[in-house]
Amino acid sequence: MGIMVCGRGKMASRSPAVEIVMTRLWLHALMLIAPQGQLLAQTAEPAQRLSPADRIRIAEARRLVDDLGNQVWPGLAGTPMPVLLVTDSAELLVDKQLDRPVWARPRSLPPTLVATFPVDGAPTIVVGTAERTGKTSAEWALTLVHEHFHQWQYSRPDYYAGVARLDLHRGDTTGMWMLNYPFPYDSAPVARAVRRWAAALRGALEQPRIGPKQLQEVLRARDALRDRLSPADYRYLEFQLWQEGVARYVEYRTAQLAAVRGGPVAEFAALPDSRSYRSIARGKERELPGELERMDLRRDRRVCFYPLGATIALLLDRTRPEWKALYGQHPYALAVLLGR
Repeated sequence: MGIMVCGRGKMASRSPAVEIVMTRLWLHALMLIAPQGQLLAQTAEPAQRLSPADRIRIAEARRLVDDLGNQVWPGLAGTPMPVLLVTDSAELLVDKQLDRPVWARPRSLPPTLVATFPVDGAPTIVVGTAERTGKTSAEWALTLVHEHFHQWQYSRPDYYAGVARLDLHRGDTTGMWMLNYPFPYDSAPVARAVRRWAAALRGALEQPRIGPKQLQEVLRARDALRDRLSPADYRYLEFQLWQEGVARYVEYRTAQLAAVRGGPVAEFAALPDSRSYRSIARGKERELPGELERMDLRRDRRVCFYPLGATIALLLDRTRPEWKALYGQHPYALAVLLGR
């Protein structure tokens, strides 16, 4: 398939983080319009083998999911985790057996890709190597956990029909609305309301104990933003918080658990770019408040929704322990779980 043919010129001037997110969103949109399993044509060649480093990294990501996944998110460890690894020359689909890919074929996708979409009818992590995506081995393994949460989301029986019921396409039958939805990013009042909400979320996040006052400040700021948006714009915001914000949360929580509940296997720790999960977790703990403090809707566009959603999920851990069950029962909206 062609990828990012539309919008490539616009993306060239954006930061790498924005480009990755926009690519992922474009692929999410494509999932809704392509028959499952037909996104990638079956032109497989005889299976090649993964490089030793790639095999070790994928095995570590699976170890994180197997050992910690259900502690981070109920049912995550039981969700299938196929991976299509995009190298410089080939694409290799690996499932349960890492020693021998299911199939391989010449590369057609960007080697810097990080996404999840159907391959052979199953939600599949499609990812470039750690070197090509600019990540250390540990960061790359955690990224696969993030994408694995998307596999969990997309495996929900009603996911595709439910997204269609959001009625955000505005007549767009291509699915590109997920990338091109006209959210009011350039509205000064909306940008100010987003900054106020981010500040309230940061203030609550940094409290040792979240009391009624802090939570009410968060709710007032949320409601003030909602009042600035049309009902459709607010549904779009909630959907992004629900989908990408919580995936960021899953990555964040996995790093924290990995930091305190045992390090990686010896062969993973021996990789030349080895970095401890403790240092990554500490970095993420510093990074999230900083993202909230520097939030600029006009500059960062959709990227703003990811730290907002991750922070909401962290606050829900502390204020509404049953929220993960409600997440599945009432999908496509996250901020509403904070309260009315």
